Amino acid sequence: MRVSALSATAALVVATFGGGAAPAAADTPASPVLQVDLEAGKGLHHNIGTVFYERVDGAVNSVRIISVHITSGERDCAWVAWNDPHDVNGWSNLTSEPSCNGTGLGEYPDRIIKAPAGHPLKVRLAADHPGSDVVHKDIEKL
Repeated sequence: MRVSALSATAALVVATFGGGAAPAAADTPASPVLQVDLEAGKGLHHNIGTVFYERVDGAVNSVRIISVHITSGERDCAWVAWNDPHDVNGWSNLTSEPSCNGTGLGEYPDRIIKAPAGHPLKVRLAADHPGSDVVHKDIEKL
């Protein structure tokens, strides 16, 4: 009788650990991490950017910007911005500085951006040639 009770207990322990008990709620992200790729210009003026973000649970039209990565063209300076309805120019930068002359830049702002309902959230890669009015742009929805 004692052996069968031990076997039942062992089977329960194995089933609990071996079956992959569900992780604690704190270990699971609130929403999936999403990615937006941006690309503007060609040749020596080819600029790329990537924004990683997630939607904010329970908030209308809000996302948390996790990271922003930019690589500018060899002769450009590139920024990534979002269409901020409260900015007088309509766009607010997501990085503290541009990526210039072919260098890479990665920042982790961990910042929540919000807009009123009906205002579509967008990100923009804008690159310019220093000393020139030529600008390359790519805009994508979040």
